Amino acid sequence: MRLHNKIFMLVAASLVFGNSAFAASTSEIMNGIALGAIIVTLILIVVVCFVLLKTFKVLTAMVLPAEQQQLENPELVGVTTAGKAPIKSHKQTFWQKLLSLRPMSEEKDLLIMHDYDNIQELDNPIPAWFNWLFYASVVFAVVYLLNFHVFKLGKLQDEEYAVEMKQAAAEKEAFLAKAGNMIDENSVKIDKSAEVLAAGQAVYTQNCVACHGDKGQGVVGPNLTDEYWLHGGSINKVFKTIKYGVPEKGMIAWEKQLSPKQISDVANYIESLKGTNPPNPKAPQGEKE
Repeated sequence: MRLHNKIFMLVAASLVFGNSAFAASTSEIMNGIALGAIIVTLILIVVVCFVLLKTFKVLTAMVLPAEQQQLENPELVGVTTAGKAPIKSHKQTFWQKLLSLRPMSEEKDLLIMHDYDNIQELDNPIPAWFNWLFYASVVFAVVYLLNFHVFKLGKLQDEEYAVEMKQAAAEKEAFLAKAGNMIDENSVKIDKSAEVLAAGQAVYTQNCVACHGDKGQGVVGPNLTDEYWLHGGSINKVFKTIKYGVPEKGMIAWEKQLSPKQISDVANYIESLKGTNPPNPKAPQGEKE
């Protein structure tokens, strides 16, 4: 019956997936379809278990003595065991018809004309419901082939993987951008990665060169490459100085022109200038750190 359950599941999935391919291919819809397929599969498993239970009861009743059948299963009147006459009639029950079961009295009509070690075989027909499952599996195979390989309405696993990885990369980028904008003077950290320093250098070149020189040697503003600092040389203090500025000394607050991520990048770039000893540096100012 494991095969039957799988076929049931495949048929349900083919019906659901075939329709959803025309509607949309978003991950939310696919998740809903998968959940629906699971629910349908569970329902089918319960139905199959019920059919099996009923099958065992019918088969048990058919091999019981006729008298016991009458006592335990009045609905099976007319079903007999081998070698005994029918009780009343040969009328079959619903379950016997569904499972293609024949009364024991008709066993002689089902015998195949050969035997092995005096063991004879009955030519019992395949149940109709099993044939329906077989035909449904054929339909599923055709739908699957057309959907995924001919018209390409659905995505194969490798295509789904590529789409999900692209989506994950976009979500990661959005998260990092959002996280970068949450940086402040208390949470900023030293980051010497090439990507951060390159971004910081770009911000520095565009906004800081006029006052601090192209190499941080100092012009109107102080030298950024020596050990002396007017407002502190740690990454947190440099970030704070850039963010809020020093209005009394002519340095504007950059928090409205630059994002927290840009301030963090340029602060890290300034930290990387320490000890570079550029030519013609401005005289030290502030306290040594």
